[in-house]
Amino acid sequence: MDITSVTSYRAARTRADLALAPGEVVMAGGTWLMSELQPETTGFVDLTTLGWPDLEITDDGLRIGATCTIARLLAWVEREAPAEWTSLALARPAADALLASFKIWNTATVGGNVCRAFAAGAMIAFLSTLDATALVWTPDGGERRIAVAELVVDNAATSLAPGEVLRALDIPLTALTSRVALQKIALAELGRSGAVVTARVDPGGSSVFVVTAAVRRPRVLRFARIPGAGELRDAVASATDFYTDPLGSADWRRGVSVVLAERLRAGFAREAHEGAA
Repeated sequence: MDITSVTSYRAARTRADLALAPGEVVMAGGTWLMSELQPETTGFVDLTTLGWPDLEITDDGLRIGATCTIARLLAWVEREAPAEWTSLALARPAADALLASFKIWNTATVGGNVCRAFAAGAMIAFLSTLDATALVWTPDGGERRIAVAELVVDNAATSLAPGEVLRALDIPLTALTSRVALQKIALAELGRSGAVVTARVDPGGSSVFVVTAAVRRPRVLRFARIPGAGELRDAVASATDFYTDPLGSADWRRGVSVVLAERLRAGFAREAHEGAA
């Protein structure tokens, strides 16, 4: 789409270039910015020219640069990631839950998907399940860290303040060797996910279940073990922000989220039983 309100473009080279003039916004892949009119936007500041590394193995785990494309993340996970980092297998099904073609994957960035904060944000589900934290640059030259699940505060809303820029997303080592799985559902075969439930079981036995798409912000449920069916059902159903839109009613989203979570729970419980036999 032609964004006719935009009259300027700047390639950011240093952090100082991220000071925005009135009407300017930062962009990376720009897949959402270019998808509809932006009447209040008069200039783009390109983050991709800052040269941030896409993926870095650190002493603490994995760092994903905010400008890393979804396609690059998937390729790295499938061809280059350490074999013992089993939980990264969640990246592919999470990306598949995003209503987008592989062409979009080659442009859309991991950080952009998080910052748009749509309820069905695929990278939000992936990163929240792996306890990822966001490294945020503040306009005063400092930085702050916040869990991805807490950065998203509502559908299409984050806690980013004016002038703040998402720099990177860090997945801790403690979450990288876990078992993971995803279940999703949509009213239309090729439609946006109406509910996505992801889960992680750590080597020590604790578990995390995350509901996205069906609720306005990620709902992260933690258990000291794989929960019982009733315990998980009550935890999922107790969320107060299931919502209604043309892609599903709140009651339907609540009901299917319970079913999807139980499928994951039963699968993990069966694996644990077979492993103990």
